[in-house]
Amino acid sequence: MSRTPGNDVVVVGGGVVGAACALALAQAGLSVVLVEGREPPAWHADNPDLRVYAFAPDNAALFKALGVWEPIRQARAVAYRRMRVWDAAGGEELAFDADHLGRAQLGWIIENGLLVDRLWAELPLSGVRIECPATVEQLEQHADGVRLRLSDGRRLEAGMVIAADGADSAVRSMAGIGVDRHDYGQRGVVAYVDSELSNEATAWQRFLPTGPLAVLPAGSQRNSIVWTLPDEEAAAMLALDEPAFNRALTNAFGGRLGALTLASKRVAFPLRRQLADRYLEGRVLLIGDAAHAVHPLAGQGVNLGLRDVAALRASVLDAKAKRRDWASPARLQRWANARQSEATVAAKSFSAINTLFSNDELHLSLARGPAMGLAGKLPPLVSLFWKHASGG
Repeated sequence: MSRTPGNDVVVVGGGVVGAACALALAQAGLSVVLVEGREPPAWHADNPDLRVYAFAPDNAALFKALGVWEPIRQARAVAYRRMRVWDAAGGEELAFDADHLGRAQLGWIIENGLLVDRLWAELPLSGVRIECPATVEQLEQHADGVRLRLSDGRRLEAGMVIAADGADSAVRSMAGIGVDRHDYGQRGVVAYVDSELSNEATAWQRFLPTGPLAVLPAGSQRNSIVWTLPDEEAAAMLALDEPAFNRALTNAFGGRLGALTLASKRVAFPLRRQLADRYLEGRVLLIGDAAHAVHPLAGQGVNLGLRDVAALRASVLDAKAKRRDWASPARLQRWANARQSEATVAAKSFSAINTLFSNDELHLSLARGPAMGLAGKLPPLVSLFWKHASGG
């Protein structure tokens, strides 16, 4: 077996969070290897990715610092300036408006495939060595670092390994880190749909007893949906023919944008909350879904993962500026404690919101609408909600 000389960091997982982490650490002056099981497909504008994110302003700032924001924005980043959230049981809506919050926009709707494509284009230019296709088959920790054996027989040595290999992280399991897992018994149905009326650059979310329905702008009348449904109902919606699905979707959204019609295939993915017991074990560090998988109702999954990256980048840059060890156990533990605290609060808050709204109990239905309307009438509370959501 061939052996690769020691590196500062091996990042395992080349999705949005893993690729951003590899890029950030390389640009901070570390020697970085990225290990990924398969090369991502090239992004094409005429073949949009069904998986989209509500990208927050703080993470746009991170990508700008990494030199990848402009290529992403120029390709296709749909800005949204308003959010409207309301309950199907009645009551007033919760509204966010960029003008009232003093922002040019609240965020952007961006495809997963586009983010990965632009990040990967920048990786070799920033000195990241890519091992792909390859997976980690064995991990050994020792006093000075880690040793990895890859599926192609090669061995890597590094001071740290960062697990960004998703909710079913193999590296996390090899490090002996457990998880607290909760299955919601729901699936998220995603697709692109065209609306009869303009979406007005607004991200819409309607809470139904079966779960939230998000309609996100992907053009003036093109929208991306994330429709949360119990497992059996999600399967039934996938089985409907297009006209029947269109009618069901339009009805579920209350006709807010007129008729909604499919503009792509439909797929569904299972929803769960999963929190790692710890984010640091020796010289193994967890980020993104390997550390925390959350309900998609607030669109915060990838944003939380990128905040892991931003905080780690800031810690490394601070250590280098002070000529200290960026990977000292105390420094990494501070990072881990802060990130675990934020992600745990966020994940459990999203679960509580999902539980509150995804039911038809009378006393809760009567209280939800007025409470949402009251929150929308209190500017400090609206600002607080948005400051948290945007990472500000």
